[in-house]
Formats: sequence, structure tokens, C-alpha cells
Amino acid sequence: MTVQITMDFPESTFSVLKSSPENFANEMKQAAIVKWYEMGILSQSKASEIAGISRQEFLELLNRFQVSPFQVSEEELKSNENLKGGRR
Repeated sequence: MTVQITMDFPESTFSVLKSSPENFANEMKQAAIVKWYEMGILSQSKASEIAGISRQEFLELLNRFQVSPFQVSEEELKSNENLKGGRR
């Protein structure tokens, strides 16, 4: 099942962005999915499923938006730093 969402934008939006309404909508959807992945809300597999693309295509999308495919929390970084410090 799919749900359609309608949003209103000034017509000038599409000429400024040099995009058709369809391309704009797709770009917005991809940007939202990438952001939700970056925030840790979605996994790579769930994000690619929602975007309707393969995981490889999602990794390419992350690269296009300059988002790392490796998501590490601040706590994980601190834990790794402590592990490194303890091995010396």
C-alpha cells in the first residue's frame, strides 16, 4: 500500500531549481530518506526499500549527498577510543 502526500510550492520553485515537479518530488523524497538514515532513524536496508532502489543504489545516493555509509554514534566513538587507549 502506498500513501500519496500533496505539498504546495510556488511555481517559481521549479524554474529556480531547474527541475520538473516530478524530479523535484523524487529529489525531496531521496533527500529525506538520506537524512533519516544519517540521523539513525532508518537502516540502509529500510532506507533503500522506502526509496524503491537497491542497497547498492542507496550507497551511491549517500555518496551523492556526501553522507558516510558508516553510522557511528558518539558513544561508540568514545568506546572505541577507550579500547584503543587500553591496548597501549
